Amino acid sequence: MSRLLSLSIVIALAFSTASASGQTPSLAAFSSELQGLVQKVGPSVVQINVSGYALADAAGSSTADTLLERQRSTGSGLIVDAGGFIVTNFHVVSGARRVQVVLPPVDGTRADSSIVRPRGRTLDATIVGVDEETDLAVLKVNATGLPAATFGDSDLLRAGQIVCAFGSPLGLENSMTMGVVSAVGRQLAADDPMVYIQTDAPINPGNSGGALVDVQGRVVGINTLILSQGGGNEGLGFAAPSNIVRAVFEQIRQWGRVKRGTIGVAAQTITPTLAEALKLPRDSGVILADVFPEEPGAAAGLRVGDIVSTLDGKPMENGRQFDVNLYRRAAGDTAVLEVLRGAKLMKVPVAIAEREGDPTKFSDLVTPERNLVERLGILGLDVDAMLAGAVGGVRGAGGVLVAARALNTGAEYGLEVADVILSVNGTPVKSLADLRSLVGRLPANAACALQVQREGQLLFLSFEIE
Repeated sequence: MSRLLSLSIVIALAFSTASASGQTPSLAAFSSELQGLVQKVGPSVVQINVSGYALADAAGSSTADTLLERQRSTGSGLIVDAGGFIVTNFHVVSGARRVQVVLPPVDGTRADSSIVRPRGRTLDATIVGVDEETDLAVLKVNATGLPAATFGDSDLLRAGQIVCAFGSPLGLENSMTMGVVSAVGRQLAADDPMVYIQTDAPINPGNSGGALVDVQGRVVGINTLILSQGGGNEGLGFAAPSNIVRAVFEQIRQWGRVKRGTIGVAAQTITPTLAEALKLPRDSGVILADVFPEEPGAAAGLRVGDIVSTLDGKPMENGRQFDVNLYRRAAGDTAVLEVLRGAKLMKVPVAIAEREGDPTKFSDLVTPERNLVERLGILGLDVDAMLAGAVGGVRGAGGVLVAARALNTGAEYGLEVADVILSVNGTPVKSLADLRSLVGRLPANAACALQVQREGQLLFLSFEIE
């Protein structure tokens, strides 16, 4: 379907809605509403300029000839707090050495104001924290009184609703496109708890991190990715739902990371066959297939076979919905489950605990001042007995645990959070001081091989160090 035809359908639908309510349809009124939407949302959407380094392979060159090249990219972001907090995508700032935010220019209010507006202020930004699992990041600029966007409730979105996408596609700042919600709760991989809003509003490279808003100008999502065979918009855009974005932002602002929560249960969708076999009182909904011992659900009294009617008052229709709604809850919160056990309906408050195996939990133990290894782009910790136990044991004496990645260094050598660095070019690493000393002595562009333990397995990471 062409964009012109799609726009015609949207306008026709708007006119038919107006006619049904007794209003006189007006193309001018529809256009005026869109202009008002741009004036409301536009000041909260920023352009993000990122510079960093990446490995560049020249055609026909050997690995030894691989060099680091400076790279620049642009993306979008959204002001979510007047004190200078901005939400964007993690992939927009990944590997960044420097992040700058370009604020929208102030609109002229005079009728004879130029349509060519001056460029807005450019401010340096720091990365407060990132959440790779949802592909979100929070930035901070040194400014106050900024126009913050208003979040909407993404759970209320339905397919067919009109939405607009704001951002800087291909570096063209302050752009707006329009379309509809194609689907809600879209998963891009089986059993992935992260869901997206699918839209046909044109989204292109550079839109990442920008706002998807409803017709009231409320932010219902953060534009995140597209599916495309040609690299450009083909009507398959995806946005992180605003309810997940808001939860991630609030946690990163408070703790610098996301504390992913769990209640220690396995939820499963009730099918008619399952209901018949187990003689359940209903043939749809959610049943607890497992309640893990010594986890919050078991401590609260939940049992295998309990049927979950609601989660914090919201009806649960399937296991995926249950997992998705728990996914955005933070450790330390309390969820209230209404469960049916036999003929008895009861409310069960359950404490939400931090998910086991979440590697970001180590980031609470480090600070850039004490733990930064700048040449490797990581924050490291000396491995002691407690940390060795947390990663399932370490094969060797000493070592340095990768607690977090330091995005602003620009170094990306394949290290992952929870890796344990055991040696540098064959020399054992016994402490963080050892690691800094060993990599610090290497000249620029020298070959470097790290022996790393990852999930119990040893491997080598080799690269030319910056």
